[in-house]
Amino acid sequence: MSGTAPGVDHDRIRRNLAAFPRRSAVAERSAAVAVCVLPSKTGPQVLMIKRAPRGRNAGQWALPGGRVEPGETLVETALRELAEETGVEAPASAVAGLLDDYVAGTGFVITPVVVLLDAPPARLERCRREVASLHRIPLARLCEDDLPRWRDMPDGGRLLQMPLRANMVVHAPTGALLWQFREVALLGRHTRVGDLDEPEFARV
Repeated sequence: MSGTAPGVDHDRIRRNLAAFPRRSAVAERSAAVAVCVLPSKTGPQVLMIKRAPRGRNAGQWALPGGRVEPGETLVETALRELAEETGVEAPASAVAGLLDDYVAGTGFVITPVVVLLDAPPARLERCRREVASLHRIPLARLCEDDLPRWRDMPDGGRLLQMPLRANMVVHAPTGALLWQFREVALLGRHTRVGDLDEPEFARV
């Protein structure tokens, strides 16, 4: 493995995020997502969703999140969307820090908010209107050597792929956010992902 995530040291993640010179971006449309780490008997996991087969980003793998509403902060948006989409209620004190803003092909600026839970959530309950299914991905998987995988593009660029498990390959923007979370929060590396290509289906 290129790194490990044993038990996950919350203080270390917070230190890594605090030491990271985060980049922000400005846009008319802003969104925030929660990179939510859950404890479990088999090791810490990050919570992901599969979008409902209709509406924006239909059927895509994603992190819980959505558009920033008027008067909300980025952290408030991430925590609200986490609760609405997955049933996980997290206090503001669970927020460990933010990663780089990612300017998506849709025009949204996406801000990843890292949320660390000290105990398993009281419930996981998807919003059936927006979420087809909930998924827990072991943090140890994010740190394995075969991630990320790259595919050459006709224009000379490289498409990032995160094959997290069978029948689950995650591309940018979500794949890029997960890779930066692994690199920065878990491994303490200052890795940028803003220039990564997105597949065409993620830009609509």
